[in-house]
Amino acid sequence: MKKFVKSILAAGITSALCIANANAATYRVIDTGEVSGLEYTFAQKENVQGEKSLAGSNIYNFPVQYQYLDDDDFDNIDDYAESRHESVIDLKDLEDFTALKAGTPTANDLAWSKLWLSAITDSKYQKVGDSAVLVNINGETEEITVFDTTFDDGQLTRSTTNTVYGITNEGWVFGTGSSPYLPMDFTESDGDEVTHWVREFRNRGFLTTDQGSTIKSIIPAEAEHGGESSILDINDNRVAVGYSSTKFNVDALETIEDETGGCADPDVVDDIPYDVCIQNLRGNLYHLSAYKWILDESGDVISSEDLGMLVTPHEDDDRVYLATAQAVNNHGVAVGYAHGWVDENETTPSEGESRSTYAVVYKDGEVTDFTEDHGEYYASRANDINDQGIAVGYVTTIISGEVKTKFYYVDTNADNMQMVFPDDYFTGSASTAEAINENGMIVGTGEVETHNTSSTNPRRRHAFLYNKNDDSFVNLNDLLPCDSAYTIVEATDINEDNEIFATAVVKSQRRDAKGELMHDADGEVDVEDVVRAVKLVPIDGDIEGCNSVVEKVERNGAGFGLLSLFAMLTFGLRRKLKLSA
Repeated sequence: MKKFVKSILAAGITSALCIANANAATYRVIDTGEVSGLEYTFAQKENVQGEKSLAGSNIYNFPVQYQYLDDDDFDNIDDYAESRHESVIDLKDLEDFTALKAGTPTANDLAWSKLWLSAITDSKYQKVGDSAVLVNINGETEEITVFDTTFDDGQLTRSTTNTVYGITNEGWVFGTGSSPYLPMDFTESDGDEVTHWVREFRNRGFLTTDQGSTIKSIIPAEAEHGGESSILDINDNRVAVGYSSTKFNVDALETIEDETGGCADPDVVDDIPYDVCIQNLRGNLYHLSAYKWILDESGDVISSEDLGMLVTPHEDDDRVYLATAQAVNNHGVAVGYAHGWVDENETTPSEGESRSTYAVVYKDGEVTDFTEDHGEYYASRANDINDQGIAVGYVTTIISGEVKTKFYYVDTNADNMQMVFPDDYFTGSASTAEAINENGMIVGTGEVETHNTSSTNPRRRHAFLYNKNDDSFVNLNDLLPCDSAYTIVEATDINEDNEIFATAVVKSQRRDAKGELMHDADGEVDVEDVVRAVKLVPIDGDIEGCNSVVEKVERNGAGFGLLSLFAMLTFGLRRKLKLSA
């Protein structure tokens, strides 16, 4: 019931946002509104009081620390802009190089500085985080600062990566966040004084019971060198689930402890800080296991439990193994996904046994895979489960020679659990189910275009509503008034009144990198397509036929715009942990 999905259309490319299909007046849209300081908001979850958790992105006035850049760096920004400005919408070549070097750039040049920093992986450069945790209470949206801190001038570093996964019926907001990258002065072996940007950890579960006044950190089971953890769901009984690092990757740990070329080698740490050496290894440093935490009335952890892994590897298998619990119902049954064998009948795995990640249920102390045919469905995930034990998610399969996802539901109470695959938009449409309520209503997103998809021309997606009881599937945009200004691209939550929390594309006033309004050639305030968190509320009415009008807008994609966010959706940047095979 809580999926952070940056699910949007490519504004830069093939942003055909003006489809008016057979729309209907059976739902009305409540916009959560524009949020000061950032361009996009994304729906996550709403509780029974109507309080909402949202995510935000594309933050205005990114605090570039120009004092850490030298002349070569400014020249590189200049070259970067010169070589790319014709292919990036709304940006020109650098406007005022002198002002940029003085730390007082125009909005256009600030945007280029941010883009340039975003493209650099070297630890000697400031890091760009572009995500915000938001909570909407009584119609007012405020940002929650998780683990970020401020520079000397009082500005947040904006270097953290934060993902909000939900809000409980008690108003507790939870998710995961990283620590900020902060500057560390360092003298190299040749005497050169340099600065590295270093952080303590890359993923840490958080919980706030007071809308951000205090932040509680979920300490991983294995926390040395930072560790990793996340809270992905909390039920009404204050049972939280997610994942935690449980032990080290043997190869990575050996690299840290190696005195001949590793982080323990004096010659290595003569030219790179020990903390940076470890930081470079954190992406593959830990085994992650599905975890459960029991919380008290203050949100503090009473007890914790490792929910286990799906398979037991060969004793000489040094690969990292991962499992996560994505959601938990009020009976304590959790679902998620975990590494498993491609040969589902394998009992004596080899050292390099072929594996993938498969949807699982955590129940009665066991981890059970319910993807029957790993040859046909070679990866799968479970995203949500209701109190009746019906889980939803998606599988990955091949359709007409293309890799596609298809949504499913499954009864986890059955002795022989079998996935059911309803018809979606069309045979070759990629679809995912994100949430299910107690009425058997499932919401998610799917492709509505039929052309061959590519990184530069992705298929547009629309949100759907599927009724398990009568096997009916409908595009949520077909349930809106014909003159609706919104295109609903993903539905992420649905309550027992069939009210839906979703993300939509809508026209809004265009703003520059400093958040100032932009004007067209006639001096009028320009507009653009943005993504906005919305709520869909059922109303009395009938589905009406509307004229079908398709407008295809060809654009070049801005590096920090909707295209990049669409890519995040396409490659699984949701609330979920990304597991590699």
